[in-house]
Amino acid sequence: MRHLTAALAVAALTLTTTAAAWSPGKDAVTPIAGADRLVAPLGVDPACPAKIEIGMRSDAKKPMYATMNVEIDPPLGASRTMLSSYLPPGYELGAKLLVAVPPGTAEGEYGLRLRTEARTLSVPVEVVPVDRLDNGGNLALRRPVTASSQHVNANYPPCSIADGDRSSNGWAGGNGWNDATGRVWPDTVSIALGGAKQVSRVELFTLDTERYPAASFGLRDWDVQAQVGGQWQTVAQVRGNTAGSARSDFAPVSAEAVRIVALASNGANDYTRIVEVEVR
Repeated sequence: MRHLTAALAVAALTLTTTAAAWSPGKDAVTPIAGADRLVAPLGVDPACPAKIEIGMRSDAKKPMYATMNVEIDPPLGASRTMLSSYLPPGYELGAKLLVAVPPGTAEGEYGLRLRTEARTLSVPVEVVPVDRLDNGGNLALRRPVTASSQHVNANYPPCSIADGDRSSNGWAGGNGWNDATGRVWPDTVSIALGGAKQVSRVELFTLDTERYPAASFGLRDWDVQAQVGGQWQTVAQVRGNTAGSARSDFAPVSAEAVRIVALASNGANDYTRIVEVEVR
């Protein structure tokens, strides 16, 4: 009996030590962000807020439930206050965070904090007017967009064609415009440039994913128009496109706005599907 008691004690000690070794611990979850800084334009369409990828990674040796709190300085608003999930060892969970800038927000730097139990990741959020936004030469970036119609069965805001995101991965989730008049043409979408700007190139990105390739679902035929002196004039035409993007170069004009006049798409289920338009 004495030997059995001793053996049980050793077994209990072994289990306790093993459990302690496998315990996740307070610092087993690391907050992560897709960028070390977020620029949030002031005065843009509320349907197209600034966005950043956030997430958390498990550094534990065993599966665990983890929670990360999301904090942001007012008056900015965030689309979520926390991220919570079951995490296998080494697993990294990601999510999109939308950051809204209410009208009247003062320019400057605000704080975004991603907090796990023992770690905090701070991401500065810089609020700037569109006119002071570093657009990388893209005159359409974050400018006002108007469309002839908008499909209502999912999230297809016209402003998303000028948000700087060329990817089709967010289709039907706020990244790309789909009109509401299937097989009825033309459809139009225009971007105001904030005054007369010298323009000589327009590049259009249409829907193009493995599941929805441009050759079957993308935009095929369209005209590129520039508003010059208040009048629309066609400066380029695209016909027979089957690729995810097409660039139109033309003689420079001083334009107040640029308009895409969509004339046909590929495939039987014909809608106008545009992910992004860049103007240079």
